[in-house]
Amino acid sequence: MAAHPDLDLAFSADPDLAAELLAAANPWADPLTGAEAWHARLEDWLVQLTAELPSHLQAPAYSLGLSLVGDAEIAALNTDWRNKDGPTDVLAFAAQDDNLDGAPPMPMLGELELGDIVISVDTAARQAAEHGHNLEQELLFLASHGLLHLLGWDHPDDASLAAMLARQDQLVNVPAEP
Repeated sequence: MAAHPDLDLAFSADPDLAAELLAAANPWADPLTGAEAWHARLEDWLVQLTAELPSHLQAPAYSLGLSLVGDAEIAALNTDWRNKDGPTDVLAFAAQDDNLDGAPPMPMLGELELGDIVISVDTAARQAAEHGHNLEQELLFLASHGLLHLLGWDHPDDASLAAMLARQDQLVNVPAEP
């Protein structure tokens, strides 16, 4: 297996999320243990994905942000950035997207900045119930989706979406290395 890249993770969980959601998302939404849990999982996913990445996204070190928020915050971001009303489950803001207003990708300064993933815990909880699994599984699935977007994956058609969802399933269902 590939060497573990260094990962600089900026993690935050909105402390105003409903107590029952914070409890259901534990340890993933805990400001201290959540950062450690997410760091280990995201680093493991980066190891699994390294061989599939184009050369400009292969790096010995990465940086990314992960925020767990409520529906109100993600709805505001969805309106501001996508011109879509209402909450969504996950948003990914890719720093290495060369189609952002004509700006070139961000240069690598020690670590490759991937961007930010924002997940609505409110929406994730509703979707978990609809899909018949727990909130933890839904959060992992959404985070994997966001990470794949940061790494250049997209789903403009049904075939691309099916491939992306299958890759997410592989990531989420492979146990993280100790």
